[in-house]
Amino acid sequence: MSSLSVAKIQEDFPILKREVNGKRLVYLDSASSSQTPTSVLDAMNNCYQNTYANVHRGVYTIAEETTSAFEGARLAISRFIGASSPSEVVFTRNATEAVNLVAQTWGRTNLKPGDAIVLTQMEHHANIVPWQMLAAELDLELRWIPITPDYQLDLTNLESLLSGAKLLAFSSMSNVLGTINDVPALVAAAHNAGALALVDACQSVPNLPTNVVTDNSDFMVFSAHKMLGPSGVGALWARAELLEAMPPFLGGGEMIRDVTLEGFTTNEIPWKFEAGTPAIVEVIGWGAAVDYLEKIGLAAVREHEAELTAYALDALADRFGKKLTIYGPLDIAHRGSAISFLFEDIHAHDISQVVDEEAVCVRAGHHCAKPLMRVLGVPATTRASFYIYNDTRDIDILVDALVRAEKFFGV
Repeated sequence: MSSLSVAKIQEDFPILKREVNGKRLVYLDSASSSQTPTSVLDAMNNCYQNTYANVHRGVYTIAEETTSAFEGARLAISRFIGASSPSEVVFTRNATEAVNLVAQTWGRTNLKPGDAIVLTQMEHHANIVPWQMLAAELDLELRWIPITPDYQLDLTNLESLLSGAKLLAFSSMSNVLGTINDVPALVAAAHNAGALALVDACQSVPNLPTNVVTDNSDFMVFSAHKMLGPSGVGALWARAELLEAMPPFLGGGEMIRDVTLEGFTTNEIPWKFEAGTPAIVEVIGWGAAVDYLEKIGLAAVREHEAELTAYALDALADRFGKKLTIYGPLDIAHRGSAISFLFEDIHAHDISQVVDEEAVCVRAGHHCAKPLMRVLGVPATTRASFYIYNDTRDIDILVDALVRAEKFFGV
C-alpha cells in the first residue's frame, strides 16, 4: 500500500479545491503539465514581493538575496538528478530549447555530412524536429529504433543502428505509451559504438529516482512544469567537459566574460549558455518544487504511481474489455502512469469533451508524437496520467465518466 497521504497532499494544491460543472475537479493530465503546490507559489510570490532584483548583477541586498535563491535552486536541481556539480545544469526556457541547444552547439561543431543520429519511434517532437532540421542542413542520416508489439523498444538491430553513429537520442519514458526505457543499457550501447547519448527525461525525472552519474549519460533534458514547478523554464544537464567544449547558443549579456569592438570571450559554464535575464522567479519556484518532492521521496512517488496505474489498468479492462484498446505495456515494472487508450468508433477528442462534463481532465490528440501515432495506426488517443495528488477515487470517477461517454455515443 502506498505510503503517501494523498488527502494531505491534495490540501497543498489550491486548484484541486475547484469545481467544474458543479463537480470536484479531477486532474488527470500531469504527463502534460503537473499542478503547483502552495509552497511553490509562496516561494515565487515571496521573491516578487520581498526580494526581486536581477541576478548576477547588483551588489545591493535584495539583488544578492535573489541571486542566492536562484543559484540555490540550481544546486537543489543538480542534487535532485545526481549531478556532480551545479555548473553542469543550464537553465533554458523548456526541454525543447535544451534539445535545440545541443543540436545547434554540439551538433554543429561535431557533426559533418554523412554522420548518423539514432532516434526512436516513440520520441516526442521535441526530440525529433531539431535533429531533422540539423540533418537537412548538414546532410546527416537519421536512423530509427522501432517498437515491438508490446510497446517496448525493439533492440534486435541496435548494434547495427548504432554502427558509425555519433549520437543516440531517446526518451527515458514515453509520454504516450508510458514505456520506461533502460537508460544505463542504452547509454552503454551508444558509448560502445563510439556515440554520445542524449536522454529526454521529461517524463521520468518527476516520477523516478534519477542519477546522471550512474546512468553515465552525456546530455539530459527535463522541465519544471512536469514536476510541480512553473512553466517557462527547463534545463539541460551535460557533462562539464562537453559544456566547456561547446560554443555558446545565444549571444548577449550574462554569457560573456568580456566584450570589445573586436569580439568577445565567453563566461564560465553554465552561464555561458544563459544569455540575458533568465526566468528568475520561475527558477526559484522550481527549487521549491524540488524541495517538495524531496520531502516526499521519489521512491514513494514511484510506488504510489505504480499502484494507481495498476488499479487503472485493471479497472479499464474489467469495465470495457475489448471495446477499449490500451497503448502501452501492461507490466507495471516497465511503464509509467500515462495511459493512452481508444474506444472503437469514438474519436479521442469526443471522449475528452464528454468526460470534461464530469470535471475530469484528460488529454486527447497526438501528444506531440505524430510519428508514433502513425506507427500505432491511429490519428490520436485519449490519455489519462496520474501523479502524487491522485487516488483511486479519481480513477473510479474517470471510469464512470467513460461509461457515460460510451452510452452517449451508443457503442
